[in-house]
Amino acid sequence: MASGGVILSNSFSFYQKRIVMSSRMQEKNGGASIPHVLSVAGSDSGAGAGIQADLKACAARGVYCSTVITSVTAQNTVGVQAVHAVPEDFVAQQLKSVLSDMQVDVVKTGMLPSVGVVKVLLQSLTEFSVRALVVDPVMVSTSGDVLAGPSILSTFREELLPMANIVTPNIKEASALLGGIRLETVADMRNAAELLHALGPRNVLVKGGDLPDSLDAVDIFFNGEHFYELRSSRIKTRNTHGTGCTLASCIAAELAKGSPMLTAVRVAKRYVETALEYSKDILIGNGIQGPFDHLLRLKSGSQSFHRKDAFNPSDLFLYAVTDSGMNKKWGRSMVDAVAAAIQGGATIVQLREKDAETRDFLETAKSCLAVCRSHGVPLLINDRVDIALASDADGVHVGQSDMPASVARTLLGPEKIIGVSCKTIEQAQQAWIGGADYIGSGGVYSTNTKANNPTIGLDGLKTVCSASKLPVVAIGGINASNAGTVMEMGLPNLKGVAVVSALFDRENVLAETKKLHALLMEASSSKMQ
Repeated sequence: MASGGVILSNSFSFYQKRIVMSSRMQEKNGGASIPHVLSVAGSDSGAGAGIQADLKACAARGVYCSTVITSVTAQNTVGVQAVHAVPEDFVAQQLKSVLSDMQVDVVKTGMLPSVGVVKVLLQSLTEFSVRALVVDPVMVSTSGDVLAGPSILSTFREELLPMANIVTPNIKEASALLGGIRLETVADMRNAAELLHALGPRNVLVKGGDLPDSLDAVDIFFNGEHFYELRSSRIKTRNTHGTGCTLASCIAAELAKGSPMLTAVRVAKRYVETALEYSKDILIGNGIQGPFDHLLRLKSGSQSFHRKDAFNPSDLFLYAVTDSGMNKKWGRSMVDAVAAAIQGGATIVQLREKDAETRDFLETAKSCLAVCRSHGVPLLINDRVDIALASDADGVHVGQSDMPASVARTLLGPEKIIGVSCKTIEQAQQAWIGGADYIGSGGVYSTNTKANNPTIGLDGLKTVCSASKLPVVAIGGINASNAGTVMEMGLPNLKGVAVVSALFDRENVLAETKKLHALLMEASSSKMQ
């Protein structure tokens, strides 16, 4: 048996055989392989850690996750009240069911409550080889609960770790695996990583989240040749339950996608930091350690104002698209400009920042969102799905050279608004197929805000509207002199106009917005008569 997770038989590994079988199955089924992680771990009734955290982490990383449950716990944010081990023969049956049928790429282990369960797992990996084994040696939780007895330590050291492609202990677990040595400094963590590597795993990640007197969250990664000191911000929050399970699952997910080990570790650490930052203020349970939000969704439904209604096409009536350069020219902030436009009658706002740094863009988005939500007006982000996610904006608007609507929909979920810029019938049809809520069609007239942007004119706008199954907002060079003409075309799905310069390249945004709103109302009334 070779170390490092690859099991050989007669110079031809089970994994190689599985690749051939998998390829034949894919040919037969006509489908691509789906990255697949199998989590072998305990169930957490509070859903912050264990199997539940693994499922959520893999879902967040876009990877399929199957499960083998080794134990069932009664636990909540206060602690672990009881642990019930699943019989070893039933663990074996679960493993066989999944591994004999489904093309598992990576196995990730969590709570393995007995020597028997460890041996059952090892036997299954001998029969059904996989690409990688990620071992999270769950023995002591971050909150201090003992989850596995000392009797399995020797089995971990002698049989499981030599099979692992990576082992991810926290400092308490690393200490236990190494006979109780004290880990109090980064130097101690380096020493522990080297000692653990000598036990057989190909890679070691010693997690320093519990390291005393450390201003950063420091982890030490060692691949047998080089040490890497991975640092991230230490997030001040009670919501840290399940961070270890999540980190290991995310590493497994990235490995299943084909990422190199160090890349997988870096992505996982960044993901956990992002989720902790997003979740730092949510309140679930009454204990000292709460769960965090893997999918970055909970705040939109609880702590912030949430638009209760689905997208309303009438929101497109007076669509304000911001421009930071124009605001700078007139000496006003983006927040002030957005507030003035809303007070003047803007029914939806698109925040467009082409040159801002990501951190500045995010802060601006959060500030503008507070203004928009106080008035019940949707805020969309131009192009940047990451900013929309991080700020919890109401959606995004993407161009033809940006992320496809179908991908944006996958990332943002069903509730967010997605708009797509379209000039042709084909683009409008693709926006519908991709799950967009509306299209922005233009430029109708020439404009200074986009260089080399061909116009489609009123005839082009009519063609797109006639072919589109989605509501349409006209954009491009629209102002008080021609907005009425656009709206009086009598196209049923033309719901409004989007404007930039006509509002924001003016000294008084409030007055200009009021004027344009009144003009649109008059044009709409004429169309209905």
